[in-house]
Order: sequence, then structure tokens, then C-alpha cells
Amino acid sequence: MNPDKKYIIDELFERVNSSPFVLVVDYTGMTVPEFDELRNRLGENGSECHVAKNSYMRKALENAKLPDISDQLLGQTAFVTGESDVCGAAKTIKNFVKEFKKPEVKTGILDGDVLDTAQITALADLPSREVLLATLLGTINAPATALVRVLNEPAASLARVIKAKHEG
Repeated sequence: MNPDKKYIIDELFERVNSSPFVLVVDYTGMTVPEFDELRNRLGENGSECHVAKNSYMRKALENAKLPDISDQLLGQTAFVTGESDVCGAAKTIKNFVKEFKKPEVKTGILDGDVLDTAQITALADLPSREVLLATLLGTINAPATALVRVLNEPAASLARVIKAKHEG
């Protein structure tokens, strides 16, 4: 294999192997300024958008032992990867599509499972990671808070009775 091709495939392998997700979008019809804007918006939430030959990406996905999505790797394809938040990347793409009518989301891979367009849209509709964590923390803390109130109530009632007796 040509050393240049191997280098590119190795770089793609590193990207997809270090990312918990890969989103595949068709950027046909996008202008260079629109594509730059998409990259900038994705960069704000820790994601990256890269263009590579479909054959190189097929090989990189195969080397990473990720599912075969080669039937979706046709035409002008860009690949979105990131360090953690797939929901943020999906939401950014969804909002960008609302504004510019492009790109078209084709498929994705999340933790080794293939995602269709509907599933990626569902991820985009989820609240941010921080909101989900705050909700989870509130749910976890609710029983403990209720228990502390129940345990404190007899002592608090006694204190109110003594205070009322003392004042009255």
C-alpha cells in the first residue's frame, strides 16, 4: 500500500478509535463558508468534522472493528467525531440543518452500534449532558433529603413544643 494512503488511513483509524461516536453526513451542495461554519460550531462542543475518501474511511472503520456502514459511504461524505458528547454534536448538526438545509445526516455509530437518522435526531433532542447529570443527581439526592427530613421532624416538633411552652 502507498505510504501516503496508509498514513491517512492510520489517522482516520486514530480518530474513530478514540471517539465513542462517528456521525456520517452528506455535504453535497454546501459552500466552503457553510462547511467552515459547521466545523466551527461542532468545535465549540468538542467535536470535529473531517472529509476523507470513502474507501479510506471504510478501511479505517474495518481496522477499528466497527460495524460495516459501507452502504452509506457514497457521494460527498464528511465524518463527525468527538471526545464525549454525541448529543451535542447531533444537536449542532440538527440546528445547522434547520438554518442552512444542509448537510444530510446519513448514519452513525455510537459505542459500536449503528444509528439511523431517526436515532440521531432523537439524540439531538436530548438535553445536554450537564442537564442530564443534574437531573440524575437530583433524583439520587431526593430520597436522602426526604429521609433527613423524616429523621429531623421528631426533634424539631419537640423543640417547637418546648419553645411554645417557654414563650406561653
